[in-house]
Amino acid sequence: MMADTATPLPTAAPAPQTLAQKLVARAAGVARVTPGEIVTCRVDLAMMHDSGGPRRVKPLLDRLGARVWDPDKVVVVTDHYVPAYDDDSRAIVRIARDWVKEAGVTRFHDGEGICHVVVPQKGYLRPGMFAVGGDSHSPTGGAFGAYMFGVGATEMLGVLVTGEIWLKVPHTLRMTWNGRLSRGVSAKDMMLFLCTRFGMDGGQYQAVEYAGSAVRALSMQERMTLSNMTAELGAQAGLIAPDEVTRDWLADAGATGVDTAPWRTDAGAPLLADHAFDASALQPQVAEPHSPAHGRDAGDLRGVSINLAYVGACTGAKFDDLRMAAEVLRGRRVARGVRLLVAPASAQDQARAAEAGIMDALADAGAELLPTSCGACAGYGAHTFGDDVVAISTTARNFKGRMGSAASRVYLASPWTVAASAVAGRVADPREMLA
Repeated sequence: MMADTATPLPTAAPAPQTLAQKLVARAAGVARVTPGEIVTCRVDLAMMHDSGGPRRVKPLLDRLGARVWDPDKVVVVTDHYVPAYDDDSRAIVRIARDWVKEAGVTRFHDGEGICHVVVPQKGYLRPGMFAVGGDSHSPTGGAFGAYMFGVGATEMLGVLVTGEIWLKVPHTLRMTWNGRLSRGVSAKDMMLFLCTRFGMDGGQYQAVEYAGSAVRALSMQERMTLSNMTAELGAQAGLIAPDEVTRDWLADAGATGVDTAPWRTDAGAPLLADHAFDASALQPQVAEPHSPAHGRDAGDLRGVSINLAYVGACTGAKFDDLRMAAEVLRGRRVARGVRLLVAPASAQDQARAAEAGIMDALADAGAELLPTSCGACAGYGAHTFGDDVVAISTTARNFKGRMGSAASRVYLASPWTVAASAVAGRVADPREMLA
């Protein structure tokens, strides 16, 4: 009998996928997904804080008679209403403390700092994970190559009971930053520029991926600022492909053996848009009241006087942020008539900054140290802004009345620019003091 010599037909190569598609496909338990497709995803981690967490979901769980699907996959952080200073705040924090015991949640971090900083510092976020958070700035997890986004109390209830959530597979918008940032220009400046360029709905509730040599050169905490403020673009997730910087940072946090190789966008993967920017041309940015999308070059606003400078929040008071501020302030004093408030983003970062002499440099310049919490950024506590305040702040948002009185005026900038403005008594370009 004659042998069969037929040539097998070639098989088609798998279609290239974006990082967002790969992360969602893994969570959905399928080989691949298509933008626009509706899938159900298994949740690896659910994060809540005291403001939107137990006090919201506990009554709902009680009404259903339901239990948490997996307490080991839940993290609770108190950061909004600490330190408690009135009956309402004490009650909110007490509910959180009682609920974690009742639910069997052991990953509870009480007064250790802001959730978006504490959670990665504990090594809970790793490349490939699918996570949700009960806060709009939960896209911070994307800096680690994890798909993470914010949900409300009703969606969080569903996650806590089932361990799953449905998702419409996102398109990806890529923001490619090549070149090198100038000294005095940071990730915060990149984000204020993007918010102004695209607006606060420019992300279209899709996934934004940050790429390019300038992004790869950023530290992990600077990458966290990019991913965090993706919320200001109106996107669902803000992703950065993990690399050796990610591995080294996670190893220091106790998360060893992390595999970063699979988690990157394939060449030729479908992108909704690919925008390219020259990092070396970017100048320090300042967003005018009352929107992060009101950005201008700092030099254009140098005539604006301020009476308060605020270094705080998850986008502006991490160790790297405190270091930036100290680089400007060391050997200088805050201008007469200006208060400089510093609220470190986590106890760990504050301790590290103290060891490095950064906290002393801030104090010597005249800074007032505030508790490690969300504080004025969340409109809580004794240091919210009054009617006559004109502030420049490292926070992510400057909406009217968000940080206190609706009559206050808040400008947004990087820690470098905020510190320089505190010294000058007006909006200042930090490069003039860093030269």
